[in-house]
Amino acid sequence: MNSTVKTVVFWLVIVLSAFLLWQVMKAGSAGQKDTEVTFSKFLTDVDQGNVKEVTITGQEVRGKYRNDNSAFHTTAPSNYPDMIKTLRDKDVSMTVRDITSGSWPLQLLGTWAPLILLAALWFFMIRQMQTGGNKALSFGKSRARLLSMQQKKVTFKDVAGVDEAKEELKEIIEFLREAQKFQKLGGRIPKGVLLVGPPGTGKTLLARAVAGEANVPFFSISGSDFVEMFVGVGASRVRDLFEQG
Repeated sequence: MNSTVKTVVFWLVIVLSAFLLWQVMKAGSAGQKDTEVTFSKFLTDVDQGNVKEVTITGQEVRGKYRNDNSAFHTTAPSNYPDMIKTLRDKDVSMTVRDITSGSWPLQLLGTWAPLILLAALWFFMIRQMQTGGNKALSFGKSRARLLSMQQKKVTFKDVAGVDEAKEELKEIIEFLREAQKFQKLGGRIPKGVLLVGPPGTGKTLLARAVAGEANVPFFSISGSDFVEMFVGVGASRVRDLFEQG
């Protein structure tokens, strides 16, 4: 993921966490005001005319008392036949809600949202750990820049002077162009060419010209990129650079 997507995911997780925390606090505060009673006590209160109204959702029954308007809830047995008749006889205001309609998306969200949130957090943490591990593993990788053949090509025409160096590099160019011809004769490409000179004398330009004349990609890296405070990192980057080449 790029930085924009990571930022969006991060704030989305924060918003969902805040929403779920608010729901939990709301449910907790509602639970403190709502008294749980047994079903037998509920029937007794209905018979005595103490119940003002009820809301039935499946087997869950929530209601309020007449005297102090306090709330209660209880769980009714499944398919209890006389409850509706008893409530009607005692003139109790009833509201029946079908658990399969209406608020089922919110119920489903309330049930699965914590699990989905935990799974998202776990996935995000695993990805971050993998990213950190990849960064640690790539510490010894080469930081060379690749100049492909589609980019601006540099040839010997762009290099002024150093005619002797150009002449010596022509054999390298011929080998890079037609390696099979030399291999049939048992020839092997040299291990490398060392260009020596003060800064600014055109060593990198001459190397790019060799790649341009041979129509091959060119890797460029600064010497300071091989210098690290950790022992062995510079050598590892050198090996990785030659492996890429």
